Amino acid sequence: MQHRLLIATACLLALLSTTGASLAYPLLPPLFAGAGNALNSFLGLPPKLLFGIALMANPAGMLIGSAVLGSWSDSLGRRRMLLLTTVGAAAGHLLTAWALLAQSFPLLVAARFATGVLEGNGAILRALLAERLGGALRKHALSWINGAFHLGWLVGPLLSGLSAGHSITLPFCLAAAGLVLGALLSLLVLPPDPAPAGTLDPWRLARERHAFTLLRHGPLRTLFLIYFAYACGVAGFYEFFPLWLVEVGGYDAAGIALVNMAMCGVMTATAMVAGRAHPGDARYRASCQAGAVALAILCVGLGNLWIGMAAIMLFGLPHAFYNATLQAWASEHFAGHGQGAVMGLISTTFCLAQLAMALGGGLLALVDTRLVLVAGGLLAGWGAVSMRRWSRQSTATQTEFA
Repeated sequence: MQHRLLIATACLLALLSTTGASLAYPLLPPLFAGAGNALNSFLGLPPKLLFGIALMANPAGMLIGSAVLGSWSDSLGRRRMLLLTTVGAAAGHLLTAWALLAQSFPLLVAARFATGVLEGNGAILRALLAERLGGALRKHALSWINGAFHLGWLVGPLLSGLSAGHSITLPFCLAAAGLVLGALLSLLVLPPDPAPAGTLDPWRLARERHAFTLLRHGPLRTLFLIYFAYACGVAGFYEFFPLWLVEVGGYDAAGIALVNMAMCGVMTATAMVAGRAHPGDARYRASCQAGAVALAILCVGLGNLWIGMAAIMLFGLPHAFYNATLQAWASEHFAGHGQGAVMGLISTTFCLAQLAMALGGGLLALVDTRLVLVAGGLLAGWGAVSMRRWSRQSTATQTEFA
């Protein structure tokens, strides 16, 4: 019973966190690709460039949060850090709503950045489950929390599409209310943290124990490079397929939300079964799954509207399996470095990829949005080939990960 409550609470927080993070994705493209307003005409810059900056703000904050929050929770406590970040993210959503109401581009970017920092607590949630669970239950729990994160990408855009017609600020107010309720539930369910050993300086921990310190270890550095390439492909797909739908199919916020809902529904359902144990090298399976993801992204970039729509729907199948495979494998082989730090490195890598693709993709989109998707597919394909090559190396033994 205790394990079920723990898993349910972690999955709910993951759902609420990703719901808030994904709210803006169907709302921003029409704002920056539509009629002139104070947001898409800021300083006379091209609207697509402003769109890329607005996209970049949230993953830039998540990059910082993911790099330090997981490691902080190793020392300061999972429960304490989850409560602080959840309540703080709720305040960030309210600030985002005010920025949209005032049509202030600088305030919108600042609010999305601050909220992103606090939404980097996904590493804490995964570390909480990896630390307190073991064996097959750990694999299932990590897969289920991935499903909760995926479900947030369904609920957030759907919430935007259904409520934005009443007010563009309403989705963010609802997300803030949900996070406050989630924080109250965490306060009741999560076990108290042990007292910290001695006096801990959070800023010193941020400097000395952030996720990137793990890159001093060869296998973790290899994992980072391979996963970064894959994550760049996925991030480019996530960030720019809504703009592709606007340009190729003339979709509005409600239409984007429905497409995203179908894709995330497939991804969520797949994640519910993706945590089953499999024989053989997990890296080989991950390489095959990444190859299927790369093919789906390329079909969007190179195909017509109907081929692209089918690829968007099917993208979630291999991506859900890849996430479950990689995270379970990393939690088993690198647990000695601290689950918070390891999960933080995975989360940070994806946030870094989001930042890179928001910036680079924004520039490519000035020429053609399809170029972003093609580049993303090629990067994910390189990640698949590199993972396959790594799995074949004779040095990939248990001693490599000691």
